[in-house]
Amino acid sequence: MAESRAPRGNVLLVTFDQWRADCIGALGHPCVRTPTVDALAADGVLFGNHFTQAAPCGPARASLMTGLYLHNHRSLRNGTPLDRRHATLGQEARKAGYAPTLFGYTDTSADPRGLDPADPVLATYEGVLPGFDAELLLTESLEPWAAWLRAKGYPVPERLTDLYLPDPARVRPGEAPTRAPMAMPVEDEITFFLADRARDWLAVRHDRPWFLHLSFIRPHPPYIAPAPFDALVDPATVPAAVRAADRDAEGRQHPWLAAQIARQWAGNLPVVQPVPMAGMDEAALAQLRATYYGLVSLADAALGRVIADLKASGAYDDTLIVLTADHGEHLGDHWLLGKDGYHDPAFHIPLIVRDPRAGADAGRGRVVEAFTEAVDVMPTILDWIGLPVPPACDGRGLGAFLAGGTPADWRDCVHWGYDFRDVRGGHFEQVLGLDPDRCGLLVHRDHRRKYVHFAGLPPLFFDLEQDPGELADIAGDPARQGEMLAYAGRLLSWRMAHEDRTLSHYHLGPGGAMSNRG
Repeated sequence: MAESRAPRGNVLLVTFDQWRADCIGALGHPCVRTPTVDALAADGVLFGNHFTQAAPCGPARASLMTGLYLHNHRSLRNGTPLDRRHATLGQEARKAGYAPTLFGYTDTSADPRGLDPADPVLATYEGVLPGFDAELLLTESLEPWAAWLRAKGYPVPERLTDLYLPDPARVRPGEAPTRAPMAMPVEDEITFFLADRARDWLAVRHDRPWFLHLSFIRPHPPYIAPAPFDALVDPATVPAAVRAADRDAEGRQHPWLAAQIARQWAGNLPVVQPVPMAGMDEAALAQLRATYYGLVSLADAALGRVIADLKASGAYDDTLIVLTADHGEHLGDHWLLGKDGYHDPAFHIPLIVRDPRAGADAGRGRVVEAFTEAVDVMPTILDWIGLPVPPACDGRGLGAFLAGGTPADWRDCVHWGYDFRDVRGGHFEQVLGLDPDRCGLLVHRDHRRKYVHFAGLPPLFFDLEQDPGELADIAGDPARQGEMLAYAGRLLSWRMAHEDRTLSHYHLGPGGAMSNRG
């Protein structure tokens, strides 16, 4: 029997949904107020060039929780199964004596092989990541929140998403559809509900170290905020969206972008009641951005309650805290909302790590400009709790940064992938004339340039020094062909070096299996 391990300390992994990296007060955003996150950054390390490896939610969280790039875990879309052979953060942490506990969701699509076709887990992409115990599973069904509200005496509507509806007494004709606040008081809104249930759980955890994954839905749509967070930011003060003069001009950058803009603007705004997106003018967009910033502050306030409890109980000084997001949000940049595509706002996300040990004192308050990736989170946590990192893992632990140093051989670029196949509807396959396996892209980005390679469409190349907003594609410039080819070669080399390594470090021969990884 293997020797049992005693947990080393508490682990709090906090994820927010659709939080873009620039929306942190400590980074100088002109509108966003995030006192909790700012204080955590001052007491830990803020990684200023942190990027997710995929979008939307399911693929992004698969990379976060396995430490694998998209092309290795292959959970390509919300609903694409995650192969059960991949080691997960939850499963690995159990080897150190933890019982990883989930409040929220992981959006994990179960591996259907070996399951009965009638198994309900196959009817949803919102499953629980293997290795985690779901103490409170809060998916888009909203059922636990609705049940709690009903017990408090609320009239719960048949369509539970109507719980997000604005206060009808404060909806004024002609006003932007994201302006009026929710009818729900902030104390009962889903964000505080989740935080407070986690606080209840933490209040009785005195027997042994714990591992908590607290997964908030906000600032994800619907873009309707409870008071007072609905009016926290004046729309007149929000930064303007980074985009071309009109949708047609933006769409000329690339066929995929044109198709995505057309699809979005033919649909509805991300609010509860259908509102045509094509009717959103500059004022409505400014209000949407202001409401989003208010939702960021709401999420910050909910986390503040949890951290205040940790400090009051003394657990804060024994807890590794990791704060991040699954992916970002365009907020109107490039005439887009959401997280689809290749632009930075959808993939550049926050990361703050607060190590309570004295060895991390030299790093406190530091802002790291080196490139880090979502795949680095799993090895960072495993290193901290004293476990080996699975050989297949693509990420690297961030411990040296936490201690105030910088590894000599650290990466000088980041990569991510995005798959836009539509298994059920075939939308992009039809619009763009592509085979499903050619509906994908990979990005190689450093501080100077950004190369985007499509499997079945033309590439893109951006000079980020001259064009940080990614508005001018220079892939067709004859003078830049040599440079773009060099970036394409680097992307290919990265892809080859990060193939699946589950067994590649073994060799069978005389004496049995040998590994060059110890």
